[in-house]
Amino acid sequence: MPQAFVIEAIMIAIYGQLLHPDKPVNYIVPYTSIMELYEFAESQEPLMNDSVEEREVRERIKALIDYLEEPLNKKKIQRCLQMPWALSSSILFTDNVQLSVVNAMDNAYYGESFDPIETELILSALRKEVPMLTDQFEMIHRMIEAKVPVQVYDIEDFSYALEGTSTV
Repeated sequence: MPQAFVIEAIMIAIYGQLLHPDKPVNYIVPYTSIMELYEFAESQEPLMNDSVEEREVRERIKALIDYLEEPLNKKKIQRCLQMPWALSSSILFTDNVQLSVVNAMDNAYYGESFDPIETELILSALRKEVPMLTDQFEMIHRMIEAKVPVQVYDIEDFSYALEGTSTV
């Protein structure tokens, strides 16, 4: 059984090492963060400081969008959008990586401290009872201050997170 983590879709595109874990992983991604990929793809604002990294990340974003738009994958995603908090069937990326889309709903419970996508990430982790991965140190700090009952790992600690989590 793969280990599960809640994560934003853009993180999968930015951090290529997430697609090559040592153990099987299931990334649970809120649907709104998938929609955000289209915004990143169309945006003229730089995503990375280095121009080579910028080009590579934009190529990975486009490849991720294209893969998710393949008919079978698109059908899996569309099915989960029929009901709040539904989880799509697994979308396979590699032998060790699969992705599930959750139709998360921002209920504004954490709205004062977190933006809507952050709230959906937190609520998804709570509902699915799995840890969260992020590269946003400020968000981790705000989660600790707000005493959010979610285990959260910095992406730089991904290998450690794989060792320390249970399967879901």
